[in-house]
Amino acid sequence: MKVLITGGSRGIGAACVRAFCNRGDRVAFIYRSREDAAEALTKQTGADAFRADLSDPTDATRAVEEAIATLGGIDVLVNNAGVAQIKLFTDLSDAEWRTMIDTNLSSAFYTARAAAKVMIAQHSGKIVNVGSMWGKTGASCEVHYSAAKAGLRGLTMALAKELGPSGITVNCVEPGVIDTEMNAALDEATRAELCDQTPLCRIGSPDEVASAISFLASDAASFITGQILGVDGGFAI
Repeated sequence: MKVLITGGSRGIGAACVRAFCNRGDRVAFIYRSREDAAEALTKQTGADAFRADLSDPTDATRAVEEAIATLGGIDVLVNNAGVAQIKLFTDLSDAEWRTMIDTNLSSAFYTARAAAKVMIAQHSGKIVNVGSMWGKTGASCEVHYSAAKAGLRGLTMALAKELGPSGITVNCVEPGVIDTEMNAALDEATRAELCDQTPLCRIGSPDEVASAISFLASDAASFITGQILGVDGGFAI
């Protein structure tokens, strides 16, 4: 299959690049700023890398179209690009709100819109959005992040209904606390508390999330659409 992954240079995105490459797929990924990590991943996997600011609709469309041209088509789109920030709701600036919504939610709309044109024409395709358990439960001091990830839930279910007649499945995975750079700043006490709140009593790995995404993008999940799959160790039960 021909697979495009956004936010692919590190963390869950990089794990997805490796997972799809390991199963023999033709893979491209989009990254924003970590050129060193992107180059290293390209050398390791053979995947093609494209740089873009996906919060900008023009740049997002350009990157997706270039990636599709290089891949020779597209069968799978993984919308993983995102940022996080911990800040009191009352201290959030308008710019911080817009950046969060544009990067975590609008980018998925832009990339899905560009990829769907090809998928609809071929009457097949799979879109997997990467949300967060905070999109289900909400997180104090992460109002803008939680709102954006909750938006991905609605986007997933609406797109599943609209694109289903064209043979396209749309699903969403919601990771819990995962061992990525995004969570690297957490102190040991906070990490221990989060582990205690997780029924499986540990933090997850990017590879575990990538495995769930790989499944939803496989033929084994051909009759699954509009679903939200928690990969959170039971945290959001």
